[in-house]
Amino acid sequence: MNKVTVVGSGFVGATVAQYVADKELADVVVVDILEGIPQGKSLDMMQAAPINGHDCNLIGTNDYAETKNSDIVVITAGIARKPGMTRDDLLKINANIVKEVAEKTVKLSPDAIYIVVTNPLDVMTYLTWKTTKLPTSRVIGMAGVLDSARFQAFIGMELGFSVEDTKAMVLGGHGDLMVPIPRFSTVNGIPITELMPADRIEALAERTRNGGAEIVGLLKAGSAYYAPGASVAHMVEAILRDKNRLLPCAVYADGEYGLKDVYIGLPAVLGREGMKKIVELKLTAEESAALKKSADSIKENIDQMNKLLVAV
Repeated sequence: MNKVTVVGSGFVGATVAQYVADKELADVVVVDILEGIPQGKSLDMMQAAPINGHDCNLIGTNDYAETKNSDIVVITAGIARKPGMTRDDLLKINANIVKEVAEKTVKLSPDAIYIVVTNPLDVMTYLTWKTTKLPTSRVIGMAGVLDSARFQAFIGMELGFSVEDTKAMVLGGHGDLMVPIPRFSTVNGIPITELMPADRIEALAERTRNGGAEIVGLLKAGSAYYAPGASVAHMVEAILRDKNRLLPCAVYADGEYGLKDVYIGLPAVLGREGMKKIVELKLTAEESAALKKSADSIKENIDQMNKLLVAV
């Protein structure tokens, strides 16, 4: 049986564990510094296994030794931004958490593939790569799958069509500067540009950019976890079952799309080796400019993170 470690037993981490087990993809280890939380949630999920019909084993622990020889390590650990907290505060706290997690897990699972979920996601993926010193093909960020799923859901809801028939492509960083691409977003092969006016498409694209914030506003406390958890499980399945799925993910650009030394959402093929290749699409001048703007913002955050880590 494959082995997946999920670091962080909050709502996202626990949802990842449940989806991975329910799909019978792997045994799952949920690790957290909080005592009792990963143990309790894992035990609860084990008790659901007879109903959901899988034989995957779920273990909750505070001991990283349990994660040894994992095939995939998913990093969800970190905190959400709280009232009165600056972006620098969030960046510094989560960077230190992710750096420690990466250092501890890579020693025990040097052959693992990493999927990073902690925000700011593109920056934390870059940090995980730098910390683990793994090939870029084995360190991937989740967000493109999530952002594209949100766009797909909004398209289906707008048109009244099955979301199973919608496909969408959202590139760029996971944030306000993400780049939905309507030309490459379809309903059963038909571009959405043929199915709705430009103003409605832009409204859906804007709702996608603010997809996480909309949920935070509705929940009042906490943030999304069902769709993020499902997005990670989707990537885990593509990797462990060597499906060669073409998915938008935060991957390392080394000249692709004119971008260099940055993790950013691009179309990538996922399989057993991790990220097998980046697919380069012919973007319009406007799309390319938006993607570069997104990349520049991520680079600024990486530079800021490096300064904050040095200052620790």
